[in-house]
Amino acid sequence: MPAATNPISPGAERRDFQRVKVTVYGRYMLQDRSEYPCRVTEMSPGNAALIAERSGRPGERVVAYLDHIGRIEGRITRLLDDGFAMTITASERKRDKLAAQLTWLANRHELDLPEDRRHERITPRNPISTLRLPDGSEHSCRVVDLSLSGAALEIDVKPEIGAEVFLAAMRSRVVRHFDDGIALEFAVVQEQNALKAKFSN
Repeated sequence: MPAATNPISPGAERRDFQRVKVTVYGRYMLQDRSEYPCRVTEMSPGNAALIAERSGRPGERVVAYLDHIGRIEGRITRLLDDGFAMTITASERKRDKLAAQLTWLANRHELDLPEDRRHERITPRNPISTLRLPDGSEHSCRVVDLSLSGAALEIDVKPEIGAEVFLAAMRSRVVRHFDDGIALEFAVVQEQNALKAKFSN
């Protein structure tokens, strides 16, 4: 297993921020308050590149809500073939937090960690649940185990890796296939008590 790296230097000036390649899903809002889904492909504490349905205009203010990262805002700096690049307006403290989040995200992909292994995995008391796919269809599944950040399911269907799905109303993303099912990563880290309540009845 490769050693963890620290591609981000939190104390660096914005011009020295190094972008890292990530896959982060979310939504963004343009100045006219219209909202669209997006996927961040590269990001630093000072800027980001997004694959987006509608690009907006250079100089336009944009607010994005990203999985694992939260709310960021800034302005569109240039248009790309399939989206746009934006600055990130943030305090030094917020940039330090972004640097730590990006380092974890970069290492997660490098070390093949589909979810945060710091979260203890539990076996639910009631493992039967429902998974809703992007096309709206619902499929019965069995939750093999879960943590605050993800779950492993036994299920007959296998949505493509990266597909956004809903497990018991929790927005999730498919991160891995295995023989009898799939592994999910939750869009938001769950509260332990709320998670146990969902799968205890």
